[in-house]
Amino acid sequence: MKFYSCGPLKGEVTVPGDKSVSHRGVMFGSIAKGTTEIHNFLQGADCLSTIACFRQMGIEIENHNDTVLVHGNGLRGLKKPDGTLDCGNSGTTARLICGILSGQDFSCTLTGDASIQKRPMKRIITPLSQMGAKLRSLRDNGCVPLEITGTKLHSVSYASPVASAQVKSAVLLAGLYGDGITQVTEPYVSRNHTELMLRCFGADVRTEGTKAVIHPAEELYGQNILVPGDISSAAFFIAAGLIVPGSEILIRNVGINPTRNGILKVCKSMGADLVLLNENQDAGEPTADILVKSSSLHGIEIGGAVIPTLIDELPVIAAMACFAEGETVIRDAAELKVKESNRIEVMVRNLSAMGADVTETEDGMIIRGGKPLHGAVLESKSDHRIAMTFAVAACLADGETEILGAECVNISYPGFYKDLERLKKQAFTN
Repeated sequence: MKFYSCGPLKGEVTVPGDKSVSHRGVMFGSIAKGTTEIHNFLQGADCLSTIACFRQMGIEIENHNDTVLVHGNGLRGLKKPDGTLDCGNSGTTARLICGILSGQDFSCTLTGDASIQKRPMKRIITPLSQMGAKLRSLRDNGCVPLEITGTKLHSVSYASPVASAQVKSAVLLAGLYGDGITQVTEPYVSRNHTELMLRCFGADVRTEGTKAVIHPAEELYGQNILVPGDISSAAFFIAAGLIVPGSEILIRNVGINPTRNGILKVCKSMGADLVLLNENQDAGEPTADILVKSSSLHGIEIGGAVIPTLIDELPVIAAMACFAEGETVIRDAAELKVKESNRIEVMVRNLSAMGADVTETEDGMIIRGGKPLHGAVLESKSDHRIAMTFAVAACLADGETEILGAECVNISYPGFYKDLERLKKQAFTN
């Protein structure tokens, strides 16, 4: 797809439901008794992969677009799938489902697309194996395809070397099937959607600082879930509204969970004109409308405990930093190397192609803002966050920007380009 610079962006936008919450609603609903209703479900390719996997294991799931009904069979009600479970491009599906499958009474094989087959699974194989789980990487490279043989699990106290919600969640889900109290301690607190939602489903789970603790469960029970708008999707409109002069965008009903709202803190530190309106916590996850106005930004240093709260937003933050005054340093973000693409390498290459002054470091990058960007031919590497990031950067780049593989946004935000164009047209109309 080709993109061009534009004038102010104005209007309202409602981003799709949160990907993390949508995944978990299907998974936890499948191993709960009764029906779980999920409203504002994200109809992205990743979440549809989760639905497909649990349907293969005998779960009846009705997908009515905005609302998904999961007719759960209970904690031990999954059935051996016919054939291999395909996680597509979804790391969340692949890693979390391993925790559930480890405690079943059947064996199965798990795979995914070419990208997933390169992403590290040893980080969940290690703690699950300590619990007695039997997981084998069929290519002996610590990646999928994995053979998982369900077995009786025992409790573990695991100190995770990385702050990863996927690692933490895999262990906690296995802990539901354990023989005692299971604990996961992280270097920093990662997103806590699993803990919040499992508690709603009836699990005995609590947090103590950077430690999550879960007791084995006899049963979980179906719930009504209202999925908030995904802050990772909202991030692209936050950035666009801040950097395109004269812009004003209202983003409706966005999840602002404290373990996910790092981008709001970073933007404020950079000088953003950003206001939260209509804050609400009725559905268990805090939400707000976000009003963004174009701002004069300045560079900052981003690292430490804030990184897990904005790991998926770092690509668009890096692009935003190109339009800020001074230097922005992103560090402690080596996790970006094992996402859908090596996001550090891809961001540095693409930003450099557009004329940005950016340097790759071992665990992040240094961006020196203020250099005008120009159009270029850019490779998305089939990474949805990369494609959306450069659609935003193109709003202020001279000439034509072409993004190869731009359709990969369907993974998390199928209507992204339409929403972006609508904001451009509304500004023109106004």
